[in-house]
Amino acid sequence: MTNRENFFNFIKGKEYEKIPFYMTMCDQLKKKFKDKYNIENYEEYFDIPFRQEGIAPTRFPVDYSKYYIGKDIDYTGEWGDGHKYGSMEHFTHFVPCMDKFETVDEINSFPVPDVLADYRWEEASKRIEKLKQQDYIVISNIAIDIFEPAWYLRGMEEMLSDFYINPELAEACLDRIKNVKGELAKRLAQSGVDVIIYGDDVAMQTGMMMSPEIWRKFLKPRLKEVIEYAKSANPNVLAYYHSDGDCRVIIPELIEVGADILNPVQPECMDPKEIYDLYSDKIAFWGGMGTQTTMPFGTVDDVFEKTKELIGLNKKGGKFVIAPTHLLEPEVPLENIIKFVETIKNA
Repeated sequence: MTNRENFFNFIKGKEYEKIPFYMTMCDQLKKKFKDKYNIENYEEYFDIPFRQEGIAPTRFPVDYSKYYIGKDIDYTGEWGDGHKYGSMEHFTHFVPCMDKFETVDEINSFPVPDVLADYRWEEASKRIEKLKQQDYIVISNIAIDIFEPAWYLRGMEEMLSDFYINPELAEACLDRIKNVKGELAKRLAQSGVDVIIYGDDVAMQTGMMMSPEIWRKFLKPRLKEVIEYAKSANPNVLAYYHSDGDCRVIIPELIEVGADILNPVQPECMDPKEIYDLYSDKIAFWGGMGTQTTMPFGTVDDVFEKTKELIGLNKKGGKFVIAPTHLLEPEVPLENIIKFVETIKNA
């Protein structure tokens, strides 16, 4: 069975030969791995069956500097999000630029990047097809998120307040993002990616960061729209939805709007077995290995035991891709990474 055949059987709860796994390392950890093992490409070394591909980099980045006059930032992201370096590794503080906006016109005139420009898609289908011929499952290299880029620009406090006292501004800000991201999802589906990443962190470890009613009013219909937009172009493309935190209250509705895979099932606040038992007949999962607990701070034996628990869930019928719940950060011991992969491969 090829990697691709194995994955699609696995994700549908059909017969499979091996448990798919995935992980990503931050740049600092990649360097540590290379320095210790003299291995340049950890994805190839560990034979990870997934690769990210899709849109090419922009040649014409938008100049957002006029929106940050008087603000202290180090750089802006492609969508205009302002960043100030923090005191640790690659982490940054978000600095909003729309926090003083008062009208819908101001929001609608804010420039968006050229992610839909034809030159950024010219070779996408060829690159994706080449990866498929190499037996990789292709994941989108850009996320279809709406709430997160909106609050990066507007500011978290302002965005959450807008839901209650300035709903027209909230709608405008979300739609400014959604209208472009919907087309982007469609392009990704047309280009042949197997899995499109949708994601908005809408939960904390103590529960939702907004009421379920607010989520249903402002975010659920927009998520449904962008998922449907992609699946109208390619019904076989899988919708992978990411939210950190305890999002249990909305899982049935994520299934309702078309999510095929839920990520990351954060074990610090959700029990993977409970979630699997409740919903594995309706949705697949991806994650389960804690990046706040086991991977950085557990022993090699801890990693082995936690990985075996996730392997045990899959013995019931697959559908749980085993992966760290987030990017692996610099403090993760390399020995824990080795044990994580070995345990899955020896299952």
